Order: sequence, then C-alpha cells, then structure tokens
Amino acid sequence: MRRVEHIMGLPISLRIDGEDVEGDGDGGTSMAADQAFAWLREVDARFSPFLPDSEVSRLDRGELELHELSPDLVEVLDLCEQYRVASGGAFQVRMPGRGLDPCAMVKGWAVQRAGDLLRAEGVTTFCLNAGGDVVSAGRPWRVGVRHPEQADQLCTVLEIADGAVATSARYERGDHILDGRTGRPATGLLSMTVVASSLTEADATATAAFAMGVEGIDWAAAREGCEVFAVDAERRVLRTPGFPVAA
Repeated sequence: MRRVEHIMGLPISLRIDGEDVEGDGDGGTSMAADQAFAWLREVDARFSPFLPDSEVSRLDRGELELHELSPDLVEVLDLCEQYRVASGGAFQVRMPGRGLDPCAMVKGWAVQRAGDLLRAEGVTTFCLNAGGDVVSAGRPWRVGVRHPEQADQLCTVLEIADGAVATSARYERGDHILDGRTGRPATGLLSMTVVASSLTEADATATAAFAMGVEGIDWAAAREGCEVFAVDAERRVLRTPGFPVAA
C-alpha cells in the first residue's frame, strides 16, 4: 500500500508491505494509515506557528498560560529545552525578534508518533517518509541522501530497519537554520544526516548539529545511539564507523 499527503508544508508518504497488506483486504491497513495521517494533520493545525488559531500561536501571543497547555505541547517544549541546553544554545525555538517556532522539533516528534500509531494498530512493515526524514520498521529499507549541491545526485545511500534517519541542509529552504547563539544563519556544514532509533532524536540532533556548525559533527556523533554522515563547507565527508551505508 502506498499513500502520499501534503501536510506541514511537505509531502509525507507511507508505504506498507508484506502480510500487513495481504489477507485483510487492505481494510485494517487503510484504517491504520488514516489514523496516522489524521494525527499529522492534527499536529499541523495545533502546533503550526503560521496558523493564527494554533495552540503555538495563541501561546506566543500570551493568550494561554503554561498550565493551560496540552500535554503534547508541554512535551514538545520540554524536548526543545533539552536540546537547547545540550547544544549550548545553538538549538533555539524562540529567537530574538521572532515568534515561538517549535517546527524544528515538531516534525520529527510528530512523524515518530505516527509510526508508533501504525505499530499500535498492528502494522509491522512500513516506511514513513516526511520530506526525506524517515521512520522505518519490519525490514531493511534503502534511503538515499540527496547531494547538498547537486539536486539530481545522491551523496550516500543507507539501509535502516526499525529506526529513523533525518537530514538537515540548506538545499530546500536556503539559510533557514539559525545558530541560536548568534541569531545568524548556520555556517560550516552543507548537510548533516543522523540515524537514530527514533525520528524525534534523529531530526532534533541533525538540526542542532547543523546549527552548531563543524563542532556539531562530534557533538552529534557522541550522542548515544546516533550515527552521523556530514558534509562540511569545505566539501569534506565525515562519517561515523557505524553509519549504515547500503552494500
């Protein structure tokens, strides 16, 4: 089963293979997919800083007190604070002169939760891809990482099963990742790819490391359970020994 929807400003695709599709007439699988995509649409409506009625926008305008926040938003903001501290301030969701924007945390967290929903509904073999950030389960899946300067080429292909991979780079949205320590666009890296057990960890770590610049490579590599593939501004490729390059 294959399905694609445009949510959170990007295409999100789901592929489900094997016995999860065979034998049930696709009904149970379709219901699980419906739940996963409904969750992602709900997250977009509640947490987008670009929607004036979202929970995030209302908090940013001072219309909500902390004790009035949903448990989900409290969890997201707690995670943001953890990565802010761990990165020495490079990872920030509230920059000076800008509104609250937790998107750097929300996407990975939400897509990981969607994967967890699929598992809870008995789906065991799937690949959920949110604009190149992937949650996979059930069998090895091959994931290509786009070359940071040549859109029609890959710089590596990896293979993951029951895990996640995320890439932060400039090539889709330009200098959109800011170093929270300076407030300026992050420099030093062209792309940062992180493999971890969850997309929450992989995506936030990739974003924080990219914001940190070259020092972010060692920082990300030192995080428990993370493997790293990075291209720096000098076009050097750096890879941890355990990074799962496809054969």
